[in-house]
Amino acid sequence: MITLSNLSTGYDRKVVARNITAHLPKGQLVSLLGRNGVGKSTLMRTLAGFQPALGGQVAIDGHDIRQLPRTAMSRLVSIVLTERIDVAGMSVTELVALGRCPHTGFWGSLTPADQTAVDQAIRMVGIAPLAHRQVHTLSDGERQKALIAKALAQDTPVILLDEPTAFLDFQSKVELMRILSLLAHDMQKTVLLSTHDVELAIQLSDLLWLLSDDGLETGSPSHLSQNGTIARFFREVDARYDATHRVFLLNEGKGI
Repeated sequence: MITLSNLSTGYDRKVVARNITAHLPKGQLVSLLGRNGVGKSTLMRTLAGFQPALGGQVAIDGHDIRQLPRTAMSRLVSIVLTERIDVAGMSVTELVALGRCPHTGFWGSLTPADQTAVDQAIRMVGIAPLAHRQVHTLSDGERQKALIAKALAQDTPVILLDEPTAFLDFQSKVELMRILSLLAHDMQKTVLLSTHDVELAIQLSDLLWLLSDDGLETGSPSHLSQNGTIARFFREVDARYDATHRVFLLNEGKGI
């Protein structure tokens, strides 16, 4: 679905990551891992077309995204960023309904099909009891789920999520990862998320993207575990990687 060819990303001619070549396949849940400041969010924004690449190309189904109109991009790619939103006088349902804007035409009126898509997205992320709550009254975790529901309602073949589990408790993190896996596998969507929840990503993702100053390494969690790539990638962490069980153990032998 998405192809990155010799991609360089950054701001104001300052390159953050360079020479990234990778393929983001349809029907797969892909997790992007890397330390803070390595360029994960910048890469996400570049893939969504929010900021231009400093070099190379991003293509969706062979079409350079620089040549795609914004309306076309909004029907292909939805994105959930880490920035906190504060809106007054808007309910959760109204926020999620904004995801239907690319489909509703000039006047933005919801059809019964649009409303069904909104209701379904709310149910899928488990926030039906919050549907009529005002967004500004939500907790950080609840607000994050509402934003993810908005992306689902947008009904795009590609979903990008920048640290979607950051404000969630452990149970909610697992639930969300399983929802995203379901979307990828059963609905054949292309799902890429950045995350610091390394063990969840390793256990629940189809593919991993490991971004470092040296570039991007990709592969299945099984392959990257067995060939030692994950252990090398996190070699500066005061822990060892158990490739058999796909968990990290403190050097004292305690799990993390």
